[in-house]
Amino acid sequence: MRIGTLAVTSGLSTKTIRFYEQSGLLPAPPRTSGGYRDYPEQAVARLAFVRNAQSAGLTLAEISSVLALRDGGQAPCRHVTALISERLTDIERRLAEMTKTRDALRGLARRGAATDPATCTENDICTILAQTEGLPRVARDQ
Repeated sequence: MRIGTLAVTSGLSTKTIRFYEQSGLLPAPPRTSGGYRDYPEQAVARLAFVRNAQSAGLTLAEISSVLALRDGGQAPCRHVTALISERLTDIERRLAEMTKTRDALRGLARRGAATDPATCTENDICTILAQTEGLPRVARDQ
């Protein structure tokens, strides 16, 4: 099948399909006598797998490692389970950090609502942010 048909069938753009091909996620298809790509039917299932894996939070490098195992004749189940476990651990860690940040911001919002600007002195830049205990230190770009 030509790339346009594959794009419609898979729900991806031709540009994305070419990118996946260049990245090694999709094997280069044979070419027709006119030089057009002629993708096999299995390309649809492979692209669906890539989309599902991305939806699960896997990176393209991780997806490539899963495909390499499968292409090498091995079932990638254990590898996928390990990748999912790592992703879940990372998400749980980030959720805990975000919960802590949310709680601290709620406290700052309460402090801000209770602050009378008339009581602020020139010695303080902002009394609301004078004490930010509980907020994680985040490096931000300038």
